[in-house]
Amino acid sequence: MAELYVRADFQALWDGGQPIFDQLMSIQGEVFRDKEGRKTLRFERGGRYFYVKQHFGIGWKEIFKNLAQLRYPILSAKTEWLAIQAVKKLGISTLEIVAYGCRGANPARQQSFLVTEELTEVESLESFCASWEKEPPSFSLKLKLIQAVAQIARLLHQTGLNHRDFYLCHFLIKHPYDDFFQLYLIDLHRMQRRKKIPLRWRIKDIAGLYFSSMDRGLTQKDLLRFLRCYFKTSLRTILAQEKNFLQAVQWRAMTLYRKTYQREAQAVVRSS
Repeated sequence: MAELYVRADFQALWDGGQPIFDQLMSIQGEVFRDKEGRKTLRFERGGRYFYVKQHFGIGWKEIFKNLAQLRYPILSAKTEWLAIQAVKKLGISTLEIVAYGCRGANPARQQSFLVTEELTEVESLESFCASWEKEPPSFSLKLKLIQAVAQIARLLHQTGLNHRDFYLCHFLIKHPYDDFFQLYLIDLHRMQRRKKIPLRWRIKDIAGLYFSSMDRGLTQKDLLRFLRCYFKTSLRTILAQEKNFLQAVQWRAMTLYRKTYQREAQAVVRSS
């Protein structure tokens, strides 16, 4: 069983001496991740830069370990290949795929890759918002970003998609920006697709966003603005009907903060 997609302009950058599948599984470059049977690296070709995620097979031990923890193992690049296409269909900006390949019937030894174009002049929202607590942005910019992130979360969850690593670091903002800034959603290799998302996965996604937005100078009103855009209803309705959901999100976010920083999260006290 083999699958292969190569965009025409990317194909033109390679010679025919060796199958492109083999070349992309052995290419060298700047390594960003290399563990659990998966390697991510940046490389140059024809004066352009790309990222490749190479999957070499995680082995049966890792598969059974994930299943024992009730986690679906990431077996190949196909998860992200399908996720990127699903996200793009929703009109959400994400990575541009130039090549994808998968071969092997044995799930423990399956080889695959995904190559995407490098995004330039972008910054993660984690970095972009880092100084907001001491240097607040304009109200207009903050409001539009809150609404944009909430709209992306709403679109994903409405259509049966959950990210699983839904943090500000996986949103990229394009520079230079103005009133019509562009956001990219990245790192979709663990995204799940269903007709309807179980509640716990919605909670995990929104709690991840909440956790990663702490210490960014957001106010109580900012959080309510997010909720109003995410649920598309009045605050009175949200607070009445989604009380258990909101409590679960807060508990998970606070627990994650405590585990990560070994201290309690600072309570949101400002109201503006």
